[in-house]
Amino acid sequence: MAAAGEPHSSLYDTIVVGAGIQGSFTAYHLAKRGRETLLLEQFPLPHSRGSSHGQSRIIRYAYPQEHYAQMMAESYRLWEQLEAEAGARLYRQTGLLVLGANTNPEFQRCCRTLVKHDVPGELFTTESLHGRFPGIRPYHGEVGVSDHTAGVLSADRALRAVQDGFQRCGGALRDGEKVTDIKPGGVVTVTTSRGVYQAKSLVITAGPWANKLLAPLGLQLPLQTLRINVCYWKEKVPGAYGVSANFPCFLALCTPPIYGLPSNEYPGLVKICCHSGSPADPEERDRPPEASALPDIQSLQDFVNKYLPGLVPEPAVVEHCMYTNTPDEDFVLDRHPKFSNIIIGAGFSGHGFKLAPVVGKLLCQLSVGEEPSYAMEPFRIRRFPALP
Repeated sequence: MAAAGEPHSSLYDTIVVGAGIQGSFTAYHLAKRGRETLLLEQFPLPHSRGSSHGQSRIIRYAYPQEHYAQMMAESYRLWEQLEAEAGARLYRQTGLLVLGANTNPEFQRCCRTLVKHDVPGELFTTESLHGRFPGIRPYHGEVGVSDHTAGVLSADRALRAVQDGFQRCGGALRDGEKVTDIKPGGVVTVTTSRGVYQAKSLVITAGPWANKLLAPLGLQLPLQTLRINVCYWKEKVPGAYGVSANFPCFLALCTPPIYGLPSNEYPGLVKICCHSGSPADPEERDRPPEASALPDIQSLQDFVNKYLPGLVPEPAVVEHCMYTNTPDEDFVLDRHPKFSNIIIGAGFSGHGFKLAPVVGKLLCQLSVGEEPSYAMEPFRIRRFPALP
């Protein structure tokens, strides 16, 4: 993807490093405010090396944590705004079914979230659940709650739309340009494989590469990079688990959690994944894993066999992406402890895509020195005891 104009030698207001969905939305919000913004990406765009590629992500209100649930109304509104600006459909409403034991605290919190935020939904007993969704067999007597507002975001299309919106607002996007050095100060100097740039503030949204950029700045966050197996399972009867058959997205609150999306992106294949993976260096993501690194696929096979009898219990397609997890799976959205004009967005822990419009707004607000729109305590670096 070409830049919108050549980079200039004058001072940028902000440089954003990392053009995944979080960095792209941050740059988009900055440019919409008239801030001169440079968005840098180490790989040629589009690419599949990070956490923002692929055709689909779930968007849902049904969160057990209130600090995310309270962001969802604005997130839905900003996705709708981007759709209007791009003239493209980015969201498809399918509903979401949360499966769990009635006594499961996470399940109970999801139910409370839906009630508190007046989200339309429905509770299901074990019996009524199987009657409503015959393709699902509640093997251990699970119950369910539905979030009618939930659905599927078109991930690749959404990423392109926000990057295009950023450029329409005058932002400069330079891909294939790896950051090799960051010099902090009142003016931050960023050296890349192709040039040297300066800005009043810097936002680092580098996904699994975050700690590699932070190490020379004297900071290491407790981030674990995971290689995730993105699995697709074949329908025995084509269309039985499809969008046209009103099959919803689902989230099974087992250990680890398992989520699924109706067949759509690959005809006749249903996307079902574990919300977990195997530790991996992002530079070696495509190295074939050892058999010991595939316990999630074995768990998925067992789950599909027990809960989804209309699917062949062997993955037909396996793709990969990266998670960057914090110990508590809450995001990091904060200023560097020593350099207040360096802002960090990291540790999105496999559930950040849906919230990217709001995350980008918060990182933008931190960058320009504004009070953030939401309470930021869950996202502060200081929650990690060993860090400043």
